[in-house]
Amino acid sequence: MAAKHVNPTRMELTRLKKKRVTAVRGHKLLKDKRDELMRQYLDLVRENMEVRKRVEAGIRSANKNFVIAKAGMSEAALNTALMAPKQEVSLEAGEKNVMSVDIPTFEYKKRTADENDIYSYGFAFTSSDLDGAVKSLADILPDMIRLAEIEKACQLMAAEIEKTRRRVNALEHVIIPETEE
Repeated sequence: MAAKHVNPTRMELTRLKKKRVTAVRGHKLLKDKRDELMRQYLDLVRENMEVRKRVEAGIRSANKNFVIAKAGMSEAALNTALMAPKQEVSLEAGEKNVMSVDIPTFEYKKRTADENDIYSYGFAFTSSDLDGAVKSLADILPDMIRLAEIEKACQLMAAEIEKTRRRVNALEHVIIPETEE
């Protein structure tokens, strides 16, 4: 790569030295940011794998129970049993800033007359498998919300890691060598 034409004055030399010092300091800071983002990203990926296993197992269990309940009940009875929920769930979304990445946070609240009563139907005309399916879904709700939070955080952090990596490489391979010439 050809060197730029630089005026041979003391002012120009001082300006280039300051530019180089700033570039080196920025390079170090960006490398530190990239390394910390990678560390936090890998922690999130590990947590994502654990939560995903729990959620998939819960959904598999609920699905199996729903299939068995549907086989033992008429479709009209099943639809009637699930028509009116007893609990109301509200979800609040917020943001948390991690290394200049705005990561979503979700908080849910259940509203019900009785905290332990999640069944909106009578037990006389329904299958116990339906009870198990509803209980499985109610149990994995917090994990499902956490999984959504983690996966979005991983997406956003991966994009920020890529941007930071490009900046580090530009400083390391283009800007700093140019100022040294």
